[in-house]
Amino acid sequence: MTVTTQDKAALRQARSLLSASRPPWRQMAPGVLFGILSGLSAVLLLGSSAYLITRAAEQPPILYLGLLVVGVRAFALSRGFFRYLERLSTHDAAFRALSEVRVDAFSRLEPLAPVKLGPRRRGDLLTRVVRDVDGLTDLPTRVIQPLASSATVVVATLAAVAWFSPAVALTLAALLVVTLLLGTVATEAMTVRAERRTAQLRGALADEVVDLVAELDVLIAYDAVDAQLSRVQEVDARLRREALLGARGAGLVAALLAGGLGAAVLGALLLGIPVLQPAVLMGPEMTLGFAEVDPAVLATLALIPLAVFELAASVPLAWSARRRVLTHARRIAEIAPEPERSEKAPVGQKGRSSAPEDLALELHDFTVHWPDAPSAVSLPVSVRLAPGENLLVTGPSGAGKSALALGLTGFLAYEGRYRTAGGAADALSPEQLRSQVCLIEQDAHIFDSTLRANLALAHPRGPEEAGDEELEELLRAVGLWDWAQSQHGLDTPVGMFGSLISGGQAQRIAVARGLLSGAGVLILDEPTAHVDEQMAQQLLEELLGAAGGRRSVVLMTHTQVPSRLYSQSLRIEPAPRSEGPAAG
Repeated sequence: MTVTTQDKAALRQARSLLSASRPPWRQMAPGVLFGILSGLSAVLLLGSSAYLITRAAEQPPILYLGLLVVGVRAFALSRGFFRYLERLSTHDAAFRALSEVRVDAFSRLEPLAPVKLGPRRRGDLLTRVVRDVDGLTDLPTRVIQPLASSATVVVATLAAVAWFSPAVALTLAALLVVTLLLGTVATEAMTVRAERRTAQLRGALADEVVDLVAELDVLIAYDAVDAQLSRVQEVDARLRREALLGARGAGLVAALLAGGLGAAVLGALLLGIPVLQPAVLMGPEMTLGFAEVDPAVLATLALIPLAVFELAASVPLAWSARRRVLTHARRIAEIAPEPERSEKAPVGQKGRSSAPEDLALELHDFTVHWPDAPSAVSLPVSVRLAPGENLLVTGPSGAGKSALALGLTGFLAYEGRYRTAGGAADALSPEQLRSQVCLIEQDAHIFDSTLRANLALAHPRGPEEAGDEELEELLRAVGLWDWAQSQHGLDTPVGMFGSLISGGQAQRIAVARGLLSGAGVLILDEPTAHVDEQMAQQLLEELLGAAGGRRSVVLMTHTQVPSRLYSQSLRIEPAPRSEGPAAG
């Protein structure tokens, strides 16, 4: 199989995610230690109980069995006690690491939104950022800790067995190695494709379910619910088939381990009985060099493999979990590669000094690029706005008005000269650029919360800094205060996606957010798309009036706009041959 440069890059990105999901060894050490103590307690419990039962069969004085009885009780209690502590400490470390992994994943996604995530559907994207991110916690809990603790306990147990019978220890070690190798290879061959397909199908199933739930009203209206349900059932059936293939691999491993366990017990008996018989048949006065195993020790050696193979069973399971974790990491890396290091200077250090004080926005030969596509929007003209001046951008649908808006806010790459009040745009980070230029989209998202929460999130110093007086002033500016007073004021619920308010009210809330952000330039992308023609003129005048004389507005609309509302105008014509998905 040829490994391409792209595959190597994806693997490198996945490994960086795995490094982030692995807790520091200082946090992992207690879990590994408690796991080792729990494993040793299990081995000692089985060994001491076998020795106790065998010795008790000889009916010695009870005084000789007292220490063994106490040991069995102690190991039985310590096994569960240390197991609990191991689970507690390991999961505590894993969840601490998960909080950092989630932040890291979303910090990778944030620069890519909304246009650089690729052709990902909502359900698959949701699965990647929730289930796949959560799946990275399996690295410390199901890979590192089981391998470290089981390997330590198995080696210590083999050393103890070798003290009594090197032959039994060598046989047990050989059977362990052979069984684990066969089990790991068999699992790899049977389940590697199934697990990759399972991860993909989970995303596909989430896509179909999201489409069913989110668009249920449309599906009902067009009598298409049964068709969508059949697609959900089809993907679910495929997912079950792939999951069964993975279960077959786990069953095969269990069968191999059971076979190896039986062989180990039989081997211990076959190797132990010959050296036991002379001491039993000829009496204790017969001293043969190899007659060192008495009946109680032989019973213990025969039962020790039960505990050893139980611990060793975690090795193929950990290998399988490692492969699943790597699949999770690769799926996350596909949509959220590690961001490049930015050398942008903070606003005020680089670029601001070279920007005139009377400049709000300046473009020259501005060209916007869609990801992996040629240029979609080209503006071979010079546009310069002073603070308080408005620019009207018109053009037919598909000409690229929305693409222009995304380029001005740093969501799309561009060529040419672009300056704001903060300086040259290429000298600013995306966050710094969007603090200067705020995009108010045609379908601004309204959260299922109160009016206050939907406004306060745009405050540049955080939602908690937005005072009620400031928010009330914004509502007056956009013409919503009278309506809010008739409801519940700032505590008025707006519903999911703004279901409890009109399209015009949602647009006014979005403009209020832009005003609260403090940006010097507001981009209004089709603000009248959800209102009738009569209300459109009034809404435009109110929204542009709310911006005041200190901010500049770039208005993109199909609606006729009175000339008194804008200072300059620009018409975008569609390119003769557009190879990029220009939106407009």
